[in-house]
Amino acid sequence: MLLIASYLFYMSWNSQMVLLIIAMTVFNFFYGFLLAKAQAKKKLIFGLGLAANIACLAYFKYANFFVDSLTAFWRLTGQHADKVVLNIILPLGISFFVFEFIHYLFEIYRGKKPLDSFVLFGLFAAFFPTQIAGPIKRYDDFSKQMEEEKHLRLSYFDEGIPLIVIGMAKKVLIASNLAIIVDMMAQTINSYGALELWIFCYAFVFQVFFDFSAYTDIARGSSLLFGYRIPINFNLPFISSNISELWQRWHISLSSWLKDYCFQPFGGTKRKKWSMERALLLTMTIGGLWHGASWNFVVWGFLWGLSLVVHRYFRRIKSKLPQLNPVWQSKAFNYFSIFLTVSVFAGSSVFFRLPDFKPAVIALKKMLLFSPLLSPGAEHGFIVMNSNLPIVVPLALMMLAALTLLIVPVSFMLENGAFKKVPVPLKASYLVALVVLMLILLPNNSTPFVYFQF
Repeated sequence: MLLIASYLFYMSWNSQMVLLIIAMTVFNFFYGFLLAKAQAKKKLIFGLGLAANIACLAYFKYANFFVDSLTAFWRLTGQHADKVVLNIILPLGISFFVFEFIHYLFEIYRGKKPLDSFVLFGLFAAFFPTQIAGPIKRYDDFSKQMEEEKHLRLSYFDEGIPLIVIGMAKKVLIASNLAIIVDMMAQTINSYGALELWIFCYAFVFQVFFDFSAYTDIARGSSLLFGYRIPINFNLPFISSNISELWQRWHISLSSWLKDYCFQPFGGTKRKKWSMERALLLTMTIGGLWHGASWNFVVWGFLWGLSLVVHRYFRRIKSKLPQLNPVWQSKAFNYFSIFLTVSVFAGSSVFFRLPDFKPAVIALKKMLLFSPLLSPGAEHGFIVMNSNLPIVVPLALMMLAALTLLIVPVSFMLENGAFKKVPVPLKASYLVALVVLMLILLPNNSTPFVYFQF
């Protein structure tokens, strides 16, 4: 029932594209048995299966990017080249279910047994709550849940419904309203000074966080209604005191996937000189490209790889200066580290949000040099008086800050199980209040989830 429902769910977007996920499911299901039985040429068979999945993702997601890049390179050589556009539809969720297939083949190659039921394997990839934007599941954990006998339990609803409502509140009340501000500023990005650009970047980072964590909450809540538990994807990322910790708390299912299936195969765990640094740069660059078919995403990923390398060397420096341990362990240094980490994350997001490379570079230059600090027309040294930015912006930011304080603590309580102990009348009142607020503050135009485009 769940498998059929998941395929019908996918068909509600594009009925033809369901053939792609079915074809890939059939291929990887039988290929898993072939790989498990292979002996002498197991590595070659694994490589071919890996290449087939990557080729499928590359065709649908990156064909136009490759063609545009070749055309641009050809023009740089002084040759004439007409723009070529390939009419390829990007299938929803392809980045997520292809990564799950790759994970499956990796684990079979490493010695785990393949699933012997096509229905279970098909549901692993097509499970509707995680089908479009993850989290990226691990088949050994999910297969155990699929094999369990399921009974309808009130406790599933007691856990699942609050997650769905809070996820919707994150999306409707915070992410969608932040999107209005971010989209408005992105259209006239060149007219802003450094202070406004930093506000733009912070607003976008929080938009993505609330948007993507909202989807994850709704997916987890929907899964719980059927008795399935899928992994959390965020763990308070904005309290991270360094870059490495942030990536352990942000988009956890992707970060752990990249660690297991890119970083380690690239030699990240070897002790050879530069092996870890090279692996970090390659892994994060691939992670950037996974997010989108654009050089902006490649640069964004490379910058994060570079940041992780810098952090790695900074840790070495700290270990060689034990006399400064009181400084490293102080609260002031910890708060500064959190601020610096989040600022680096926000600053790099100009490459993530802006569609073109040149405006992103110009914006980042202004932000780093703090020149000009404010855009022309700004008076009294504050963004409220900026002629390019309506007064509704700071008012909306204050309202969003209040909503964040209303939603985030309860979201944290849900994660650690404390919300279960809240009296039922109080719990129900809180959820009803969120629904009422959503009805009152719903934006005129709903925005799609950010990660639908990936």
